[in-house]
Amino acid sequence: MQTLVLRLNPGDDLRAALDLALTQGGAEAAFVVSGIGSLRGASVRFAGAELPARIEGDLEILTLAGSLSPDGSHIHISVSDAQGKVFGGHAAPGCVVRTTAEILVAVLPGWRFARTHDPLTGYAELAPRQVR
Repeated sequence: MQTLVLRLNPGDDLRAALDLALTQGGAEAAFVVSGIGSLRGASVRFAGAELPARIEGDLEILTLAGSLSPDGSHIHISVSDAQGKVFGGHAAPGCVVRTTAEILVAVLPGWRFARTHDPLTGYAELAPRQVR
């Protein structure tokens, strides 16, 4: 396992930056281990929902975790607003960094993560494969 430490800047889209980091590093499998920072709004798909909800305003990232693959990433996030109300679910495009985001990524050399349709769930699910 190799580690990648990212510091995202104001205006960066969280998902796009993570996908770009995977691509630029030439990796085909990674996990987001941890992330903290702030957002100026987020798009989060709640459990069972078809579409993401938009949460406006200044937000703190409380947790960030997920898998990164060339076929698409699966990232979960929890954020809190200025009143301490917490929201969590799938991080969708539109989670825009306010001041910073500090993220630890574990890159897995010798692995390839793909997303393939799973007839049991109806979704494209993780299909890990060793490629040594």
